[in-house]
Amino acid sequence: AGGLRYLRYGSLHGSVLGLEAVLPDGRVFDSLSTLRKDNTGYDLKQLFIGSEGTLGIITKVALSVPRRPTSARTMFLGLRDFDAVRTTYARAREQLAEVLSAFEVADAQSMDMLFEERGDHHREPLDRRYPFHLVIEVSGSHAAHDAEKMDAFLEALMGDGLVEDGVVAQDAEQSAALWALRENITVALNQAGYVYKYDFSLPLNSFYELVEETRARIEARFGGGDAGGESEIPLRVVGYGHVGDSNLHLNVCTPGRKRPTPEVTEVIEPFVYDFVREKRGSISAEHGLGQMKPAKIFH
Repeated sequence: AGGLRYLRYGSLHGSVLGLEAVLPDGRVFDSLSTLRKDNTGYDLKQLFIGSEGTLGIITKVALSVPRRPTSARTMFLGLRDFDAVRTTYARAREQLAEVLSAFEVADAQSMDMLFEERGDHHREPLDRRYPFHLVIEVSGSHAAHDAEKMDAFLEALMGDGLVEDGVVAQDAEQSAALWALRENITVALNQAGYVYKYDFSLPLNSFYELVEETRARIEARFGGGDAGGESEIPLRVVGYGHVGDSNLHLNVCTPGRKRPTPEVTEVIEPFVYDFVREKRGSISAEHGLGQMKPAKIFH
């Protein structure tokens, strides 16, 4: 598991100090250490974390839990293209450094779906829709210091023309409202219809390329726009995710439908998996393999 703040705190793998598990023959594997440093041979607990229950049933876990920051600030930005997103991320790593806790991206199509399906629940933060939108969060222990760094960072971005427009949350309520724009994209998609969901890690130079190529394949097969093509299947291709750890959520939504559509499936798969393997990415970045993905590894 990863999530919105993987960039700052890392994955669950890195937070597990020890665990206890029951093996298939009934024996108990006891590695329930609470020490952060232990380099005595094989790190067996990691095998159980990645096995999803196939090696044993985990019954106890010792976790390292970071302290909650005492201050946090959030900004929502509009950008013209993905190159600007990548440059902004590089600048954020350099200029925000120790206080940067999240760097999330959502394309215009994601925002379109959000406001079409759940417009009554959200307010538009910017004057218009941009090709890409970022939610950036800084957090630490000194509010004035964090605010100063964020304001200087945003001023520099605007001055260099990397960011078209942006807003900064002034309190916790506004921050929650900005975060909701990113977090409720998946809610809007599920509300609209059946969704093909993909959870990939890709190098940033190929991150959005997969979305564009998938969209092009869909349009070539079914026609452009929301409803077109010979099969009369409405399709929406959106891309959003965690830039800070190169984790893309590619979603293809078929509004009004409750089940997969064979004609759509054959256009998407195995293309998306082949693309990710070719770029040496991961076909299961955040959510594990489950029951559907094991066969995709060896396709």
